[in-house]
Amino acid sequence: MRVLIVDDEAPARAKLRRMLARFDDVEVVAEAADGATALEQAAALAPDAIFLDVQMPETHGFDVAASLPDDGPALVFVTAHDHYAVRAFDTHAVDYLLKPVEAERLARAVQRLRARGTPATGNSAARPSAGVPAQLLVVERGRTSVVRCADIEWLEAADNYVAIHLAGRSVLLRRTLAGLLKDLGPAFVRTHRGAAVAIGRVQSVLPRDKGDALVVLAGGAEVPCSRQQRAQLLRRLAGEDDAAPGS
Repeated sequence: MRVLIVDDEAPARAKLRRMLARFDDVEVVAEAADGATALEQAAALAPDAIFLDVQMPETHGFDVAASLPDDGPALVFVTAHDHYAVRAFDTHAVDYLLKPVEAERLARAVQRLRARGTPATGNSAARPSAGVPAQLLVVERGRTSVVRCADIEWLEAADNYVAIHLAGRSVLLRRTLAGLLKDLGPAFVRTHRGAAVAIGRVQSVLPRDKGDALVVLAGGAEVPCSRQQRAQLLRRLAGEDDAAPGS
């Protein structure tokens, strides 16, 4: 089991590395001190699991988790703050460890990772939601961009990527549209099989032929809306929140 350790504090990384060295079937392939480096190493090394600190400068552990591919590594959150536990377990992280990490609890976390399986065993599961992020980290051509979720206008599926459309620019994130919508929560609604919009950015909905519609956003973008999704969009715009997030 190949593991990446992510923590902004070097002593914490060193301690966790020493503790993980006790397990014969665990190999620490790299360490990262920040979210951007963590994403770059995850893409380059494809670890089976990430031990991820929750609170780090500039980026939050949940933001890093939401920026990983849907079929990415299993996650074990590690933090000194117990008030994140409910959020972590609600997102079905494999485990949640409190600092200082105890040997017995770490052993249980490793056992849970073993039970989950890794890509090498052919028993991997799609990575679950990691909670509503404040921002996403997008790595393109070696450069990491920080995208505030509040600045996203709409989303467009592009093969195994999602084009994130902002004011005046777009970036590509290696995720599926369905997986990203699950993380972004009720602030976004699907308008088409391959598109979704930020509810707060919708300026008008123009009817078209055969029940379809055209969604005009505050920034001027026009996004197609299928007949199947139009009713759902109008309900959400009317403030009805009984629908599943991103549906």
